[in-house]
Amino acid sequence: MPYEIAMGPRERKSPFFDRAVADGATHMTIYNQMYMPVSYGDSAAEYKRLLEGVSMWDVASQRQVEITGPDAERLVRYLTPRDLKDCPIGRGKYVPICDHDGRLLNDPVLLRLEEQKFWLSIADSDILLWARAIAKEGGYDVVVHEPDVSPLAIQGPKATDVVADLFGDWVRDLKYFWFKETELDGIPLVVARSGWSKQGGYELYLCDGTRGSTLWDKVKEAGAPYGMGPGAPNYIERLESGLLSFGADTLPDSSPFEVGFEKMIHLDREDDFIGKQALTRIAEEGPKRKLVGIVFGGDPVTFNEHPWVARVDGHIAGAIRSVCYSPRRQSNIGLALLETRFTELGTKLEFKGDGRSFKGEVVPQPLVKPGTPIPE
Repeated sequence: MPYEIAMGPRERKSPFFDRAVADGATHMTIYNQMYMPVSYGDSAAEYKRLLEGVSMWDVASQRQVEITGPDAERLVRYLTPRDLKDCPIGRGKYVPICDHDGRLLNDPVLLRLEEQKFWLSIADSDILLWARAIAKEGGYDVVVHEPDVSPLAIQGPKATDVVADLFGDWVRDLKYFWFKETELDGIPLVVARSGWSKQGGYELYLCDGTRGSTLWDKVKEAGAPYGMGPGAPNYIERLESGLLSFGADTLPDSSPFEVGFEKMIHLDREDDFIGKQALTRIAEEGPKRKLVGIVFGGDPVTFNEHPWVARVDGHIAGAIRSVCYSPRRQSNIGLALLETRFTELGTKLEFKGDGRSFKGEVVPQPLVKPGTPIPE
């Protein structure tokens, strides 16, 4: 029987919420205590726009944690195992954040706006409270707060043309994860070359929440000649491309080594950081689980509401975390978090979901090679 989720003041609406609804948003989720659109009712069209054209997304729920003050850099370095020695003003970096036992808490993008001013653009967990607690307990001379900042993403192969029409050709020279503070007809923004897809694009960090509708309209107008339409972080494309979804693909005790973040864990740093001893031990012993790509047969699947238990030769090996049907691979695909001994390429898996039984195997990632077109 159909059901609805009641809306209330406890969950926040983004500055783009009204425009997203007006443009046909049909499904939303809760992300960082905010409503986030996930579909506009035509998943095939949204997928096609992202792969072949350009799409605009309300991702304001990708909240920012701002850290400023004399000890801002020292605190940020302590929060992440990634070495930030090469992070000048105007550059962003993907930085895992772990607790003292090496458990992954979040995988934000760090943006350095000034010498002692940073944003953590976070996934779905409350790093604001974590950073505040660490700062207070450690006696850091900083202010940690949530600024009035709301990202709007423009993604797809034609995104650069749209953003260049809005801001100028200088955006074409931005390297990935680099950004610039600017404005658009008086609207304060940070323009970053980033986004949660492998199709290329930008994120416009709106720095005045009262201007959300105005920014949406301006971006929509600029994108019209390129066939741009609304969309959302695309479930199918992210699985095809091997992008981690924190919380969906991970468990509460997952370590960064389980999800392929080895190159961002710099254990040889001279300075200390949270989880250093635990991460050193895990690195020496090896992770007990690994996130792997899988393909499997059967009729096309859409998604799974719950993890599916995976077995190898009758033994429980772990769980299938996320699944979908890939139009580009023309098969069912997924990500599975398995015991390390069951993660060799070619390992055969059996699992049940949605009342059906499936057989699959572990395959290399990404599950779809970059640049692979959608079949006619």
